[in-house]
Amino acid sequence: MQKVPMTAAGYGRLEDEIKRLKNVERPEVIQAIAEARAHGDLSENAEYHAAKERQSWIEGQILDLEDKFSRAEVIDVGKLSGETVKFGATVTLIDEETEKERTLQIVGDLEADVKEGRISISSPIARALINKEKGDSVEVAAPGGARAYEIAEVQYV
Repeated sequence: MQKVPMTAAGYGRLEDEIKRLKNVERPEVIQAIAEARAHGDLSENAEYHAAKERQSWIEGQILDLEDKFSRAEVIDVGKLSGETVKFGATVTLIDEETEKERTLQIVGDLEADVKEGRISISSPIARALINKEKGDSVEVAAPGGARAYEIAEVQYV
């Protein structure tokens, strides 16, 4: 069984998503199936088939998330320290071409959200940053071509 690394915050969000699926989504879809059944002939009842499909998706999501939840290896980022970039690090980068500053946290695959500044440990940029230190330059292969960044700061918060 392969462990799934995640931060404590990511673990909490995963737990909340499982609870939401079980306590909100599941009861809603069960109600929708019951209402659709009341309409009669199920063979040509689009509402019934859509609700059953949604139920199947929800149950699949619950199973998948519970599996990951059970294999979670929670890493307390607050206990980490050092100069080297590793899982959980919050890294401030400076684009060497545009001089724009960007701050990213390296997290597990399940909790990655680029809009929130959280990138997956398996992403190309995170792989390029691992084991580097403040002041190092890294080159990242991106869809629009290679980008070069300088590591301005490494924090564990």
